[in-house]
Amino acid sequence: MEIKRRPRSDKAWKLAQSAAARIVPPLIVVALFLVVWELLCSNAGATLPPPLKVFRDTKDLIFDPFFDNGGIDKGLFWHLSASLQRVALGYSLAAIVGIALGTLIGQSVWAMRGLDPIFQVLRTIPPLAWLPLALAAFRDGQPSAIFVIFITSIWPIIINTAVGIRNIPQDYRNVAAVVRLNPFEFFWKIMIPSAAPYIFTGLRIGIGLSWLAIIAAEMLIGGVGIGFFIWDAWNSSHISEIILALIYVGIVGFILDRAIAMIGAFFTRGTSVS
Repeated sequence: MEIKRRPRSDKAWKLAQSAAARIVPPLIVVALFLVVWELLCSNAGATLPPPLKVFRDTKDLIFDPFFDNGGIDKGLFWHLSASLQRVALGYSLAAIVGIALGTLIGQSVWAMRGLDPIFQVLRTIPPLAWLPLALAAFRDGQPSAIFVIFITSIWPIIINTAVGIRNIPQDYRNVAAVVRLNPFEFFWKIMIPSAAPYIFTGLRIGIGLSWLAIIAAEMLIGGVGIGFFIWDAWNSSHISEIILALIYVGIVGFILDRAIAMIGAFFTRGTSVS
């Protein structure tokens, strides 16, 4: 009986070692960072609160993120939820339009040469630079924020999709011609699977830009959202709340990135960037 159980115990031990190798180093780095932060910010002349003071000041927000007293007086869950809803809508539109345009552009050398410089210029425009134009066009903060997410995240999706389409091996095209695939079959069986690693690379870049854009936009449009929460905390001189919100923003951004990476690894069988 003991001999039969050894392979299972060995496998469990290896899994535990692998998990520890991934989890322990970041925990050590975080612990060292907190210790240094506490030492540097504990003296009387420090301008930022140390970690223990941040925890004391924000423990109500940490342990009760679901309160809702009406208006903008809500827990962090509702602020993050509002921001994520805007990101989901704007990012989804950018993904659909970006993949479609990238597919069309990638099939034409002239379109790629003509439009790529324009896309490279537009993608360098900061998210907040689009907001006044969006407010002038939509006259409302909600669609303006969604537009900022859309216009900020669409460029890497278009560019990476177009590059992926351009890099489809000629052998695949030859096989498609031999078996006489129609355009629809070629799109689903050859084009999309071959370009998927590039597409998901663009989608990962896009989700990061979407999260950055909504935080910046919400600081100006107001209402419920984590960006507005940070700005309101600054106006109220609640530095500890700003630090807590930034921690949540980083964690959510990391989760969004890993989610797109895992979806990409599933559809591309691990060939996408992770």
